[in-house]
Amino acid sequence: MPRPGHPHGSPHLPRAGPPPILERMADSSFDIVSKVDKMEADNALHQAQKEIEQRYDFKGVGASVDWSGEQLLLKANSEERVNAVLDVLQSKLIKRGISLKSLDAGTPFPSGKEFRIEAKLKNGIEQDAAKKISKIIREEAPKTVKNQIQGDELRVSSKSRDDLQATIALLKGKDLEIDVQFVNFR
Repeated sequence: MPRPGHPHGSPHLPRAGPPPILERMADSSFDIVSKVDKMEADNALHQAQKEIEQRYDFKGVGASVDWSGEQLLLKANSEERVNAVLDVLQSKLIKRGISLKSLDAGTPFPSGKEFRIEAKLKNGIEQDAAKKISKIIREEAPKTVKNQIQGDELRVSSKSRDDLQATIALLKGKDLEIDVQFVNFR
C-alpha cells in the first residue's frame, strides 16, 4: 500500500543527508563591572578606626569614622582633622585592594561643633561611564568585539578570545574615572 503524500508511494523513509548545522560556534564573552567587596571595605574601616583610636594627633578631637546606612560618616572637631581621618581611611582602603576611584568623598562641612565628611562607595557602572567605555570599545577595540550595556554593567562578546583579551588590555591601559573589574570570562 503506497504511503500517502509520498510521490512514489515507497514505504521507505527518505535518506537523510549530514545532520544540519544547528548553531555556529558560540561567542566568548566577559562582563565589565564596578563592585566593591563589602567585607574588604569593612576590614579597611575597622583598621582605620583602630589607627584613629591609637594615634596621638587624634586624641581629644572627636575623630571617628563609621557606617551611616550605606554611607561612611567621618567626624572630627576641625576641618583639618576630618581631612586627616579621610587620609587614614584612604590608606586603609588601598591596603585592602579597594581603588580610591570607588570612594566618592564629599567636602568637609560644619555640623554643630564638629566637621563631617560623607563618603560613599560606588557600586555599579553609571550610564555616562558605561557609554564612555562602550565608545572606547567601538572605536579602538578589534572590530569583531561587540558590547552592550546591561543595567549597571557591560557585556562584551566576540568570536575570538584573543580579541577579548586585547580589549581587556586596552581598557586596563585607559585612565577610566571608575574602578572596573572583568568577570565571567567564558
